[in-house]
Amino acid sequence: MAQELDKVEVVTVGVGWTAGIIAAELGKEGVKVVGLERGENRDTSDFQMVHDEYRYALRYELMQDASRETLTFRNHREERALPIRQWGSFLPGEGVGGAGVHWNGQTWRFLPYDLQIKSMTDQKYGRDKLGNEYTLQDWGITYEELEPYFYQFEQTAGISGEENPMGPPRSNPYPTPPMKSTPILDRFKEAAGNLGLHPFMMPSGNLSESYENPDGQRINACQYCGFCERFGCEYGAKSTPNVTVIPTALDTGNFEMRTDADVVEIIHDGEKATGVRYVDLKSGEEFIQPADIVVMTSYVMNNTRLLLQSGLGKPYNPDNGTGVIGKNYCYQILPGATGYFEEEKFNTFMGAGALGASVDDYNGDNFDHSDLGFIHGGVMSITQTGRRPIANNPVPKGTPGWGADFKAQSLRYFNRSLSIGAQGASMPHKNNYMDLDPTYKDAHGNPLLRLNYDFTEQDRKLHEYLSDRAAEIMEEMGADIVERATMPDHYDIVPYQTTHNTGGVIMGDDPETSAVNNYLQMWDHENVFVVGASAFAHNGGYNPTGTVGALAYRAAEGILQYRENGGQLVQGNQKSKSKLAQEAKDQKAKEEKNDRKLA
Repeated sequence: MAQELDKVEVVTVGVGWTAGIIAAELGKEGVKVVGLERGENRDTSDFQMVHDEYRYALRYELMQDASRETLTFRNHREERALPIRQWGSFLPGEGVGGAGVHWNGQTWRFLPYDLQIKSMTDQKYGRDKLGNEYTLQDWGITYEELEPYFYQFEQTAGISGEENPMGPPRSNPYPTPPMKSTPILDRFKEAAGNLGLHPFMMPSGNLSESYENPDGQRINACQYCGFCERFGCEYGAKSTPNVTVIPTALDTGNFEMRTDADVVEIIHDGEKATGVRYVDLKSGEEFIQPADIVVMTSYVMNNTRLLLQSGLGKPYNPDNGTGVIGKNYCYQILPGATGYFEEEKFNTFMGAGALGASVDDYNGDNFDHSDLGFIHGGVMSITQTGRRPIANNPVPKGTPGWGADFKAQSLRYFNRSLSIGAQGASMPHKNNYMDLDPTYKDAHGNPLLRLNYDFTEQDRKLHEYLSDRAAEIMEEMGADIVERATMPDHYDIVPYQTTHNTGGVIMGDDPETSAVNNYLQMWDHENVFVVGASAFAHNGGYNPTGTVGALAYRAAEGILQYRENGGQLVQGNQKSKSKLAQEAKDQKAKEEKNDRKLA
């Protein structure tokens, strides 16, 4: 029998970037918030002397325990999905701070094109640019509306950067200057400039200088040690929830954080949530936490799974396209090129997670797609993240996989190779989605989430195009051997690619095609807000964190409005069902009138 606790105003499921933002903003306004995190607590003091590549980068010390909870995977619906036994393609974090602890710090704003991708694509290229099997849709918000929230997140995180000549417009400069450039980055920028491109320093959550954010939290200057991705920062120099929003939330005195609390159900009466049920992983006890407002702030997969498991929202049906929960799962592709230099050596050992130079000339709709069989693109970058010895072994194609020649080539090219990579945008497809697995269960006896995903024709064409462009830059950089990245026949759950999973609880302005409005409030359970990259209607050509942060700040504003409005659906620039019906009626009347004129 679960023990029922005293009711609170707001409960969050997970304590990472999004929960930290929600708790900090609500706590400042006197709202009592309880954050439930299934992992353990941790802060900068826990990351001292963590430069252990084997323990953290290869054995995933900071990641979700796949032996207790995982997901199943298949490429196609006719296949049987099988459980993932060890993380490979992506790495969900666990513990306070979530994936925001072990991220690299590359912090971007999605483009105006991203947020209105369906309408802008249709207008410029026609409705048949992509086939009907692609479930492309607008996000229900414009860049102009979201821009202030982007800057709010950048101020909180102290992002270091410089103006992107091909990027979205900015009302304010970055809070801190860009990171130090290096000979490797300078070489890339010179080559890109020679080709008529527009290089710039990558926006970074590894700070170029010590910074105090508007909430009074101190973030230290990066030491360029090269241990960012998959590691916590022992210097407190990487913008994470643990050094920014979570301390701010705790400082308000209105935020209570409970660790080892695994939420297994959102309790609801069919119209509104009444709270959550969770298991204490240390004692095994079950608790019910009643709440006026439930905020899902977990990872993409868990947000989707918990809604499906709890019966909130209509599950997506790939056969007829109805339903929204689980719809539009997207990932990313990784085109690029590697260059091998016969005589020159490079210092690739030092670096930082977001130390890099980029070009945006091939991102979004920054180039003409009229004669191309795909839309969108991706940011193209060369990064100096710190090449660690176990996981890095670049050798030219044709090198044997073992033996004396393999060893000789490995030693020769370890510091004589450079790579340019692109993050190719992922467009939603009717067959790429998430649902509950009918066979496999977790440690609590609940169904695992099932991931149905494979690369599309859009992915393949975009991958080839961007890899060719990366090879052109690498050739201009003077590499003796240039090898383009190749794409496998099917997506595989290994090896690691990115932790940039999106979709499943997508946003929009139509309750029939989206799960949440542009405050990330569920249409049909108005006291439930689902915050994170699960709201992305597709995946852009950037890392998602900056856009996740912006949406979280907007969601916090929406929750406060919801309270002030006495529990009514937050309208803002949203369209109610009645308004949508009236607009459809008016449009039909207009079309009939035009038809009569033509007749």
